[in-house]
Amino acid sequence: MAIQWYPGHMTSARKKAAETMANVDVVIEVVDARLPAASTNPMVHELRLHRQRPCLKVLNKSDLADPEATRAWIDFYNRQPGVKAVAVSSKKAGEVARLPGLCQTLAPHRNDNVKPLRMMIMGIPNVGKSTLMNALVKRKIAKVGDEPAVTKSQQVHQISVRQTIIDTPGMMWPKIEHDSDGFMLAASHAIGRNAIIDDEVAIFLAGVLKTRYAAQLEARYGFPVNEIDAVAVVEGIARRRALRLRGGEPDIEKAALIFLQDYRDGKLGRISLETPATREAMLAAMRAAEAPTASGDADAGDDVSPA
Repeated sequence: MAIQWYPGHMTSARKKAAETMANVDVVIEVVDARLPAASTNPMVHELRLHRQRPCLKVLNKSDLADPEATRAWIDFYNRQPGVKAVAVSSKKAGEVARLPGLCQTLAPHRNDNVKPLRMMIMGIPNVGKSTLMNALVKRKIAKVGDEPAVTKSQQVHQISVRQTIIDTPGMMWPKIEHDSDGFMLAASHAIGRNAIIDDEVAIFLAGVLKTRYAAQLEARYGFPVNEIDAVAVVEGIARRRALRLRGGEPDIEKAALIFLQDYRDGKLGRISLETPATREAMLAAMRAAEAPTASGDADAGDDVSPA
């Protein structure tokens, strides 16, 4: 199942963001530290490159992510031109307070009362952007909720006489190119539930976790996972929690919801669904699958050879 989710209001949000970016100095892009590449909106990248704006890449929810994977992502992004990366938890005010200063290093010429630093915060839905905004301005100005697309319009706020920030709605992009990205986004609750089938998302998540975090799965649910497939993992959760249908079969739907919520709440431990290495391996496999084979090239050549 390919997962796609692009509510109508996001089209106007993208247009407004493109107009606003002409008058900002630094783009703060918030991503989920557990899946930084999958939660990066390619439209943000295109817009800021068009306007040649530097980017502070904020890997939020770092308290839920695998620290080793997060360090690898920070190194990965800091090697990109015009990008500075930092890992934070938006629930920790001290970590959030560092962000304006980091933005200042990306636009050192905007640092007085005449030319205040103008920042614009962007990101996909439900990456913790609203919580981060509230911490930045030190008051509750953004509605926080565990549902995607809570913020619907742009808002301008002054952090100090030398710093302003524009909050933008969470924006998805029209087509999620990689199926695995859609599943990672759905597992992390960045996509509305009307666009997903929980059972399939849970089975995808179980497959990733049993490969990379088997010990944490076993510690949480109390049964070995190495010798079973992802479907059996979800079935095992149903049995452990005594979730059964009327005929006695395991209730996969309820088990899927419990499993997904455990992951989202950090009850499975600190987990990252992708690393720079796994991302590159996935892209390399896709390139190999799309490349013409040697025999295919030969056959194509035969087709155009003179008789």
